[in-house]
Amino acid sequence: MAEKQKKKKSKVIIVGGSIAGVSCAHALTSIGWQVVVIEKTAAPPTGSPTGAGLGLDSLAQMLITSWIANPQLLQHATLPLTIDQNQASDSSTRVNWTLTRDEEFNFRAAHWADLHGLLYNALPPDIFLWDHQFISFSISEDKSYIKVKAKVLRNDMIVEIDGNLLVAADGCLSLIRQNFLPDLKLRYSGYCAWRGVLDFSGREDPKTIEGIRKAYPDLGKCLYFDLGSKTHCVLYELPNKRLNWIFYVNQPEPEIKVLAYSNLIHFAAYIAITCYINDVFRTAKVGYDRTALTCLCIFFLLHVQRNSVTMKVSEDMIDEMMKEAEKAWVPELVKVMKETKNPFLNAIYDCDPLRQIYWDNVVLIGDAAHPTTPHGLRSTNMSILDAAVLGKCLEKWGVENLHSALGEYQSIRVPVTSKQVLHSRKLGQIKQGLHLPNREQFDPK
Repeated sequence: MAEKQKKKKSKVIIVGGSIAGVSCAHALTSIGWQVVVIEKTAAPPTGSPTGAGLGLDSLAQMLITSWIANPQLLQHATLPLTIDQNQASDSSTRVNWTLTRDEEFNFRAAHWADLHGLLYNALPPDIFLWDHQFISFSISEDKSYIKVKAKVLRNDMIVEIDGNLLVAADGCLSLIRQNFLPDLKLRYSGYCAWRGVLDFSGREDPKTIEGIRKAYPDLGKCLYFDLGSKTHCVLYELPNKRLNWIFYVNQPEPEIKVLAYSNLIHFAAYIAITCYINDVFRTAKVGYDRTALTCLCIFFLLHVQRNSVTMKVSEDMIDEMMKEAEKAWVPELVKVMKETKNPFLNAIYDCDPLRQIYWDNVVLIGDAAHPTTPHGLRSTNMSILDAAVLGKCLEKWGVENLHSALGEYQSIRVPVTSKQVLHSRKLGQIKQGLHLPNREQFDPK
């Protein structure tokens, strides 16, 4: 009984309510921890807004079904991907030919928002603090608890939350990671990805869909990779009559417009933000330290410069992308791209594998722990497995042996995720025809 009460007192604060964060919430609520999730967006996503598809491997599928009350919900929210096919594409002759084909590919396709909704709806809603922006944290001298400060965006109030553990699920631009690895730089891959989801529900036998199904006869069960000269494209079907496509384009690292600001402007922004934060903290009558203030200023500047690796695009940019697509891909695929509403552009980054992903009462999961390129369908699956392994280690060791639990989590995950990050990087470089030491550039033709 005493052991059960002790477990109930164990409390985790998760920063980030994306799939890594909600997966971690599942893993830790299932072992009796009290969970609080801090998320800066105002409310959980509803429906299937503009977003991207993803693929779940068999292990991720098993873990998700163990977390949700009705395992059939996962089947309804996904489509099977039983085939993985790489094929060369020649737009001039309108011909594709198969390079590799794996018919034992046990994945399932989902839309990001559908998977997130499935996981979120299976959790108690009161564990989420929506509209809360993480600011800083401090660890007690005896390492027994951690205090997190967050700003309520709707009213600018500053709140404090105490817990035993802080989980950073705040993505590849993690502010929490910045505290421990201030010199860590993301590596630009050398290419960007145009992405889109074509919703063809409510359209009876459209020529576009007839044409794409004829050109790609295994849509609905196949993950297609079209490979051209120094480019490649991904195509697969999602539930509810949607097609997910990705078009990778080699280009120099894009400059977000605000990156052109001079150092003087940056300095002025820093001073302005510092003054503003000083006023906030003074009004709220709470203390702060210089390090936390500096990190918050850096965070604001980063998000002014690069809110995320997803960039806003103009109609001119979309038109130029379509012209490039016409040169590379068969007309049926290009037509799908042209009929897609609101395509968006990701600049693709990763970083060299981290050797350490926990410090005292703080641990990284998901893209905060291993920013990776999207090849091999690894990112979401890595995040889900991070959460599951962390939960098992905490269940084994208990909060009284927190550092042993986090050390075991790190020893299990770092060797695996390091290999996956580097494999994904190399796979992208090969498919994009980029230079690799000691090998010729790949050209499928």
